[in-house]
Amino acid sequence: MAEAREIAIRPAVGQQQPRLVGTSIHPTWLQFIRYCAELGHGEIEKLKIQDGLPVLAEVAVKKIKFTP
Repeated sequence: MAEAREIAIRPAVGQQQPRLVGTSIHPTWLQFIRYCAELGHGEIEKLKIQDGLPVLAEVAVKKIKFTP
């Protein structure tokens, strides 16, 4: 099972969006977090986790709302 570790999230100097600080997060979780950040808005209906790590997002839906 993947080992649980504490991470810190804080805004980088001169940036508005927070970023992960430190090296204690598994690369698979980093890949999933980056995917979520790139998605921006949308839904992940089902996320498969094995051994404490994300393995598969079976359905990812991106919704676009048009407002005046």
